[in-house]
Amino acid sequence: ESNTITFNSAISACAKDGEWEKALQLVSVMARSQVYANGITFNAAISACSKGRNWEGALQLVAVMTQNTVELDTITFNPAMIERAVDAIWEAALQLVAVMAQCGVESNTATFNSAISSCAYAGKWE
Repeated sequence: ESNTITFNSAISACAKDGEWEKALQLVSVMARSQVYANGITFNAAISACSKGRNWEGALQLVAVMTQNTVELDTITFNPAMIERAVDAIWEAALQLVAVMAQCGVESNTATFNSAISSCAYAGKWE
């Protein structure tokens, strides 16, 4: 019988390789199987989406977390922020900072550094 820990391990393995499609499939299987998805589940799936450059998927997972009252924290957002900095997608980085504030999640140094880096790489420093 699969449980949350088993799924979390598999999703975390997907995150390491940026295999976001597999990670999202596993989250979907959890829902269909009525296996509880916790913050670790979603954070790992968000990390997989971020590493796979699927920031839309990461934002969708944040929305699901909010709907299911799963606690959001900086771990939820920072992987996506770091990838936005690497991609110089400054609009998405700033959107993530705004979503964090809306969700009551306190930003930290890594969050702001990533947002600033993303803007700088894109030449949006003014």
